[in-house]
Amino acid sequence: MSDTMYKKILVTGSSAVLGTAIRSISSEYPQHEFIFVTSANCDLRDMPETLQYVKKCKPDAIMHLAAVSGGIGLSMKHPATMLRDNILMAFSIMEAARSCCVKKTIMTLTAGMYPAKSLLPLKEEFIHDGYPHESNYGSSFAKRLIDPAIRAYREEYGLNVVGLIPGGIYGENDNFNYEDATMVPSLIRRFYESKNNNEKIVIWGDGTPLREYSYSKDLARIFMWALENYGDVQVLNIGSTEENSVRDIAFMIADIINIDKARIVFDKSKPLGIFRKNTDNSRFIALSGFKYTPFREGLEQTIQWFARTCQDQPDAIRFYRKSNRD
Repeated sequence: MSDTMYKKILVTGSSAVLGTAIRSISSEYPQHEFIFVTSANCDLRDMPETLQYVKKCKPDAIMHLAAVSGGIGLSMKHPATMLRDNILMAFSIMEAARSCCVKKTIMTLTAGMYPAKSLLPLKEEFIHDGYPHESNYGSSFAKRLIDPAIRAYREEYGLNVVGLIPGGIYGENDNFNYEDATMVPSLIRRFYESKNNNEKIVIWGDGTPLREYSYSKDLARIFMWALENYGDVQVLNIGSTEENSVRDIAFMIADIINIDKARIVFDKSKPLGIFRKNTDNSRFIALSGFKYTPFREGLEQTIQWFARTCQDQPDAIRFYRKSNRD
């Protein structure tokens, strides 16, 4: 494909961890012009407003990253909001892309949508094989709906739309608000704020569950790869398959921040969550040959950014409660 086929790219959700990662690497792609959108620019839940905004911007491509997402606390408190808002945003974007003849649209799904009881590793064809975990069913069903929506819009309207499925994401500019942060940013903040005292740091469960996390800049580069190289109806798992236990992740963070690991206490009376939910990214790797940043390396870069920003620009860190849109 020509480097200029999708010259102007509209990126939604550009204040969140993946959107800011795309912004941070955008200079690597001088052939493209990026338009970074937040909820302050356009309410993507409002279809007429979204249509007018896309008409005004006239993008060649859209990367739809905006979502109502967060940790288990947010998912369990607001299942209806997460179901409604994610569906409204997805269809606003796809209708705008259709109406404005956008040349390519990339939609974002999530590995959290897979059935709670499923064969492992999680393959793309397992998406609709069972009920998702009860802790995040609202956002899970909303994200699952993107899969048939992609197929339907391609079949009926000929829309060039594809879907990518990242797993857990971490990196600079993540949400560090305790109420709705995911595990990695929550632990980074807790350990950093505890570095100058000797109090115990309590973590729920026994630390054995395994988790996959992908560095946000890796995923940003994967989205750019997909823009120019992927055009199939099949949604793709694109997350790193490197697994680390909750215990190992906590110990890595302690080591990087220089906290005595003996201070970490695992509360076995608390729930573990899903023990394992590893994904199969073999389709994507066969097509791209992509090499991921090792988790420890990306974690060090994220913590260095967090510590430096806390010291120099604390207002730049998202300590505030997450809004419904990014």
